[in-house]
Amino acid sequence: MKKLTTIGVAATFALGLAAAAMAGGGYGDPTSSTTTTGAANTSTSGTTKTETYSFKATLNVGQERPKPKAPAGAGGSFSARSVEAKGTTTFTWKLTFHGLSGAAGAAHVHLGKKGTAGAVLISLCGPCKSGQTGKVKIVGAAENAMEKGKAYVNVHTAKNAGGEIRGQVIPIGK
Repeated sequence: MKKLTTIGVAATFALGLAAAAMAGGGYGDPTSSTTTTGAANTSTSGTTKTETYSFKATLNVGQERPKPKAPAGAGGSFSARSVEAKGTTTFTWKLTFHGLSGAAGAAHVHLGKKGTAGAVLISLCGPCKSGQTGKVKIVGAAENAMEKGKAYVNVHTAKNAGGEIRGQVIPIGK
């Protein structure tokens, strides 16, 4: 079962890369260093323009599609901030969760409107621990999807390989 889960996550990740590439980039490099939180803010210093966007998501079983066989009280939260400077976007995040049916095998930011499944845009962690933080470089499509509310975070377990809890990413502030 573990091998099938790994293959499924890898296939989903590969599809996310293809979708992001077709949309002009935007997938996070899961090999980047791991570190958090997150209102859009623009500042200019000389010729360098910096934009900062903050995001959040509340994760629960009720938002996951298809509906998982998971404890009703399972849930979590996600917060993130992206900073665009000198043509590079740095994405820092924090993920917390509780009450899962088992260990969190992976977590991702996916492309998708509320209630629809989509390809992986950013690989967050795998395996994951509640309270985990990270930092990754992203480009275009991932940040744009989050700014428009067209991305979600979900946490995968062995029992619910497609996702056990999910939350739509929303921008906070502007």
